[in-house]
Amino acid sequence: MSPMKLCVPGDRLCSTDDCMPGTGVYLRHGYIYSSLAGYVLRKNEGEELPVISVVRETEAQLLPDVGAIVTCKVTSINPRFAKVHILYVGSTPLKDRFRGTIRKEDVRATEKDRVETYKSFRPGDIVLAKVISLGDVQSNYLLTTAENELGVVVAHSEAGAQMVPISWCEMQCPRTHAKEFRKVARVQPEYLQA
Repeated sequence: MSPMKLCVPGDRLCSTDDCMPGTGVYLRHGYIYSSLAGYVLRKNEGEELPVISVVRETEAQLLPDVGAIVTCKVTSINPRFAKVHILYVGSTPLKDRFRGTIRKEDVRATEKDRVETYKSFRPGDIVLAKVISLGDVQSNYLLTTAENELGVVVAHSEAGAQMVPISWCEMQCPRTHAKEFRKVARVQPEYLQA
């Protein structure tokens, strides 16, 4: 098998004297052409001529796994938990939408009994969390923010401005200087973009 090169539909790949057609190709006037955008694949399968095919990049669906750090958006809150949509696993965006739940007892590592969900998250907040339990079709992924590096990373004030963290439990609006409670993440340098 030779190294793969990219092609688009209609690219002439080779002559029928050199190769036999496989999948993702078609014949026209003694030449083999690509019918897909993808990678050219030549295989010698014991015949006298190699088989040429075009294959698409097989993208395995990435799923949140236990212990994975995920980026999610808060959709709703109530006194017992916050509901979120998981947007990224690590730095990889998800194609499908996955739901998650951050329970009140999983917000902080200490003083779990004194946590108030509405003082930790608000709908629209972008949160870094860790998966602690897998979901299925009926249930959500269970997430935690009970580490210093986890919590709200982006929040907007009622005035619409992006808020600035001023402590581990407060963010401030740069326009109105109003302070709002949040469970603020201590963002690691590798997550900051220059």
